Amino acid sequence: MEIRLLDVAQQELDEAVEYYNNKLAGLGDQFLLEALAAFERIIKFQRAWHPYTENTRRCQTHRFPYGVIYQILESEILIVAVANLHKRPGYWLDRIR
Repeated sequence: MEIRLLDVAQQELDEAVEYYNNKLAGLGDQFLLEALAAFERIIKFQRAWHPYTENTRRCQTHRFPYGVIYQILESEILIVAVANLHKRPGYWLDRIR
């Protein structure tokens, strides 16, 4: 199954990479690899994480305080948010279908 990110989720991912690279050279790249690993886990184990709604779940990254919020649709997995778990919980709820 294919993964697609909402534009706003892609922006969150890009901003997090930039933030961590500004903190320490290369740290943003490590964050990106961690996010991509989460995407791979989602593809392999789509229903492994606790549901928020029937089709919406969250997979956490291992080394960073981020969760990948996603929906399992008929033909794709839609990444709704790449959310910092220490800020504004549930801010992305208006994005789910």
